[in-house]
Amino acid sequence: MPRLLVPLVVLIALLVPPSAAPAAVPQARSSAPTFNGGVYAIAHRGATVYVGGSFTTATAAGRTYPRDRLAAFDSRTGKMLDWSPRADGVVRALAATPDSVYAAGDFHRVDGEHRDSLARLHPTSGDLRSFQHTLAGTAYALAVGNGRLYLGGSFADVSGQKRSNLAAFSLTTGKLDPVWRPAADDTVHALAVTGPRVYLGGGFHTVNAVKGTLRLAGVNGTSGVVEPRFRPRVPAEVRAISLDPLGVHVATAGQGGRAIAYGWTGAMRWQRVFDGDASAIATTGGITYVGGHFDNACVTERNGLKGGCVDGARARFKLAAVTSKGQLTGWAPTANGVIGVRVLSVNHVAGTIEVGGDFTTINGQDRRRFAAF
Repeated sequence: MPRLLVPLVVLIALLVPPSAAPAAVPQARSSAPTFNGGVYAIAHRGATVYVGGSFTTATAAGRTYPRDRLAAFDSRTGKMLDWSPRADGVVRALAATPDSVYAAGDFHRVDGEHRDSLARLHPTSGDLRSFQHTLAGTAYALAVGNGRLYLGGSFADVSGQKRSNLAAFSLTTGKLDPVWRPAADDTVHALAVTGPRVYLGGGFHTVNAVKGTLRLAGVNGTSGVVEPRFRPRVPAEVRAISLDPLGVHVATAGQGGRAIAYGWTGAMRWQRVFDGDASAIATTGGITYVGGHFDNACVTERNGLKGGCVDGARARFKLAAVTSKGQLTGWAPTANGVIGVRVLSVNHVAGTIEVGGDFTTINGQDRRRFAAF
């Protein structure tokens, strides 16, 4: 009998599904800086992390630095860098290339110079660089690929040229791309690029008036033509997109919130339902991390009129993680606040998951608006 004890224990452990495991309490790194206002955007260039949002100061190692809605730090040490361009309005999106950092948002001036919602910055000095356009509306998303900077939002024209919530610029010349001009009939909140394809998410009904492009679509990164094979059915407005080798993952708002994984043809692979909006998503190593306004993950896919879980729930305060099979993991840091998490990002250099938003504590510890796990 004693010889059977260890194999029996191992067998029982293997049979217990991951979602049944007790919730873990991962600790956020104490070296990460904190901010006095919301963090809306995160981008990386090597070990450097760039953040944008509504903040005006950053605090690291007990010292507070003036940082007007843009800041950068070393992800290995948490040390604030001198990079400190000043934007006069909220920065909602960031994208980094080897020679530049692009910012988009509600600002009209950067370092005192006119920049209408879009700016290009030197990645180490923070100096404003040549790239100037006007935008009739609001910018929400940026992505880089195929020699282009892609822009999504709620706007009608760029630099006097008609554009329906989507536009692209040459990374070489900075000029508005005359060819890439897909038309979304409503707001684009999220962009993600893989190879020659660009995935768009938002509140739109169609892209290029093509049926089957409700709220989520793929388009060619050069021509803007809608990807004919990708036809997902998304139940609510898409707020964020992440990609992995298996397909497209989205975070949705609406009646409660959902994290949904689709294959490359748009077939649903799995979904998790929450009792509040899901507004951020990131995928790495077969795990999908989800952030938002929720306090619970629903046991089933059913929720009520106000988004509450109908068939039971597991506590997940603004953050959760899901396996590649759609099972809820035990990863369960507790973030506070009403808005909660706005953005999630994978930092491959530091080996961390980075979280930005309007929370002020994680697991009861001071982690104002930014945390790294």
